[in-house]
Amino acid sequence: MSKTKAMTMLLAAGTMLGAASLVQAQSACAPRDQVIERLAAKYGESRQSIGLGANNAVIEVFASLETGTWTITATTVDGMTCLMASGQAFEELADTLPPKGEDA
Repeated sequence: MSKTKAMTMLLAAGTMLGAASLVQAQSACAPRDQVIERLAAKYGESRQSIGLGANNAVIEVFASLETGTWTITATTVDGMTCLMASGQAFEELADTLPPKGEDA
């Protein structure tokens, strides 16, 4: 098989995997109250932080201080909440900023 053909096949496979991931990510959305209820009931997670993202999406971090699981969600203006990322080993931190004028 030629190098060009192999690269084309690899690129096509990557594109299909990316499209499948996008479809899967889009299906991980539900009304906000249902998502929050499930995160609390199944994982013991509660909201730890909140911020405003692109297109006025509300970005929230939910975590369980007992188990260390965490989930990042994005809620759109229409009230749909999508799971963006999740993982383990959540830790609460309170880092301080370096004094002004000093490099970080």
